Amino acid sequence: MRLTHDVFLEQQQKLLMTPELRQAIAILQMSTLELTEYIQKELEENPFLEEREEQGETEKQENDNVKVEEWLEVFHDRDIGLTPRDKDEEKSFDNFLTRRPSLYEHLEFQLHIASKREDNLVVGNYLIGSIDNNGYLCVDLDEVAAKLNVSKDKVEETLELIQSFHPHGVGARDLAECLLLQLRHYGKESDMARDIINNHLVDLARGKLNKIAQVLAIPVEEVQDICDLIRTLDPKPGLQYSNSNEIKYILPDVFVEKVEGEYIVIVNDFNFPRLIINQVYESILRQPNSFSQDARKYLEDKMGSAIWLIRSIEQRRMTLYKVARCIVDIQTEFLDHGVEYMKPLNLKQVADIVEVHESTVSRATTNKYIQTPQGLFELKYFFSTGIESHHGSQKISSKSIKHMLEEIVAEEDSGKPLSDDAIAKILNKKGIRISRRTVAKYRQELGILSAMARKRY
Repeated sequence: MRLTHDVFLEQQQKLLMTPELRQAIAILQMSTLELTEYIQKELEENPFLEEREEQGETEKQENDNVKVEEWLEVFHDRDIGLTPRDKDEEKSFDNFLTRRPSLYEHLEFQLHIASKREDNLVVGNYLIGSIDNNGYLCVDLDEVAAKLNVSKDKVEETLELIQSFHPHGVGARDLAECLLLQLRHYGKESDMARDIINNHLVDLARGKLNKIAQVLAIPVEEVQDICDLIRTLDPKPGLQYSNSNEIKYILPDVFVEKVEGEYIVIVNDFNFPRLIINQVYESILRQPNSFSQDARKYLEDKMGSAIWLIRSIEQRRMTLYKVARCIVDIQTEFLDHGVEYMKPLNLKQVADIVEVHESTVSRATTNKYIQTPQGLFELKYFFSTGIESHHGSQKISSKSIKHMLEEIVAEEDSGKPLSDDAIAKILNKKGIRISRRTVAKYRQELGILSAMARKRY
């Protein structure tokens, strides 16, 4: 076999992910709140960026000339004198808001009120620290007794004290104990309820009320009443105080309003600072002999970053407008009449109309919300699969079918709830070609119980 070295040319097409391109992709995917925070951060770090303010041109030009002369004097003395601009802390109503106590703080406060004994406080603090966010105790009592060198009776006594605290049911070691603690607090505990919770919770969840009634030899109506009572209890009481600091705001990224019979799309950029290039630093950059090479490279990098950020924000606005406009045009009947008239839609359809890649449409609709006459929706809400109808080739959106399914279940006789097969037949009569298995799938996605579990005695 002969080995040789050859030199040849080959032409290839490659997509290079430059930092600027990554930034543009990230900005496209940001929600309104995220982009607002990102712009504020860039304003603090990049001296070439500034907010556009209403100011007379003559006055602004005079101020810029003075600033250029002042900065040039600084550059003569130092290699680089660029520091983030100081910005006074804005007064906000949020600065005066109080913080809700955490679950641990809430329980600890009650412990110090309920007992002043040092041994109870030591054991109580240890037990409270071992309660998870759901409100359940995650440590064995024997382990606590050995760790703190106290008797198990003392640990059980302290745990009983904690289980009397608010939220009711906290400190339980399993679901059954949590439910029983709440029944005891509300004065609803009974021998039959205790038996069902301890021995028949699984059958209760599956709606097998007849089976429970036969085992306990009681009327099924009594089992149903106890089941209704249990469903009013909180299986995770600790969540009332968990994640209390995570306040989530939703600001619409797009507004849709009907004006003179036509839907108008408005991209929400009202809260964004209007970014422009700082004329002072731009003038400094035009005088290369006034500072060192390192300072010039720093200025050029910041200048390029500022220009690219402004372009990326504008590109995001245009892409978001085009995608929203396309969705509104396709889903006009939904905006007029509601979810029953929603049409099937996928990313490829919108991408072909807007003439962008599917991934661009996906990023443009991720974590974005649109305010419409029908309410506030995530943009992803408008994308759904379709099912063929018996009338022509037009498909019906799965969201429309789910809405019909909810209405059918809401109007059924609770004494004789409809089976999945019966619901499928009703939908078929309405012209929707759907199987029993698909009905069961949609029902589960909607959180609707089976016919057996929905039956009322």
